[in-house]
Amino acid sequence: MLYEPAEDSFLLLSFVKDYAKGRMLDMGCGSGILAKEAMKYSNDVFAVDIDEEAIEFCRKQGISAVRSNLFSNVNGKFDIVIFNPPYLPRDKRESKKDSLALSGGKNGHKIIEKFLKQTKKHLNKNGKILVVVSSLTGDVEKLFKGNGYEFKMLKQESYFFEKLMVYLVWMNNP
Repeated sequence: MLYEPAEDSFLLLSFVKDYAKGRMLDMGCGSGILAKEAMKYSNDVFAVDIDEEAIEFCRKQGISAVRSNLFSNVNGKFDIVIFNPPYLPRDKRESKKDSLALSGGKNGHKIIEKFLKQTKKHLNKNGKILVVVSSLTGDVEKLFKGNGYEFKMLKQESYFFEKLMVYLVWMNNP
């Protein structure tokens, strides 16, 4: 399932220009909207997704992309990692394919927690993460702190059923 850009993508997109620099990674690139924007400001943008359809779609747009389950096929370090993760709690009615794009595990934050642990090895000194999450995800600030990160909420938007937040996240002892 190719993840079509929605409110979360557009909210995160609004910050790409402000933080785009150096070597960049669009983790879970979906349609490639974030990587495409990053390419306007950096000539070193790489994109990954677990879904082969997303990778093919991005490649057709001229985005350097490979299939990867988080960092499984990613080498090197990055100055900026952009992530619009699957952050919703698992809905047993979803198909397995839909769940890959939407579900962050039973409570919504399992994928984010794995990502935070793995990202430490892939951030350059002073590297940053731009991530969007939902109020349905649980206490992400506790996850950030528990994994040794500092953070700043850049923006919050309210919707009928949830709030979406964009965070800037970095290692507190790079």
